[in-house]
Amino acid sequence: MGCLKGKKVFITGAEQGIGFYSAKELIEAGCDIYIHYFSGTEGPEELVKLAKSLGQKATYGYADLRDDVESKKCVDEATEFLGGIDVLVNNVGGIVARKWLEEIDHKFWQTVIDINMTTMLNVTQATLPYLKKANEGSSIVNLASLAGRSGGHSGSLVYSTTKGAVLTWTRSLATELGEFGIRVNAVAPGLILGTRFHDQHTTKESADETVRGIPLKRAGTSEDVAKVIKFLASEYNGFVSGATIDVNGGVYRM
Repeated sequence: MGCLKGKKVFITGAEQGIGFYSAKELIEAGCDIYIHYFSGTEGPEELVKLAKSLGQKATYGYADLRDDVESKKCVDEATEFLGGIDVLVNNVGGIVARKWLEEIDHKFWQTVIDINMTTMLNVTQATLPYLKKANEGSSIVNLASLAGRSGGHSGSLVYSTTKGAVLTWTRSLATELGEFGIRVNAVAPGLILGTRFHDQHTTKESADETVRGIPLKRAGTSEDVAKVIKFLASEYNGFVSGATIDVNGGVYRM
């Protein structure tokens, strides 16, 4: 596993949950970091304090990543601050609401697609010129989901569809960008409690039922996912590309 000390990271949606703890892991591994946020600065402020206490560079900035102009502006600001980008973590995503097929209208359909896919397109396009310039190769880590593997619970049809697309996006992009020394991988978390996603959209009864079907007999944590993201980032000069690592306690095995 490669050394991450001094590597330059751009991470999206790091206000809380998986994004926050992934940023924390990368900072503690020695990275300089630009933290994108959309709602709330409390988490990014804490992360910046941590980085500075370790003698590293960190700052944060707002952008609506559904907009390509805002995305490019945010990435350009990050690059100017960091002096380049070695690692991109595409963490932004969300279910928005649970809606069954007959309840889905075109506005909802497009909203979920934009949050989970258009953001990833915009940020990856904007960071690509900088990732190509990374001296020792670079790494992209995309946040997928167990829902993209299994289809998810009822009411998550659009979300699950977009997360399945992230898996294909990752494989295709690994082929396309390999010649530039850019590795592209994904992480597919299962039930990760303590995140805004599950606080808003998962009942205790549903969570308990899911846990009963997990071989390890517990839900995951954001830290569980963050450790895998750090591994994929630290393999920046390695041979792992086009892969998806499942972080679900053994409920999905492939």
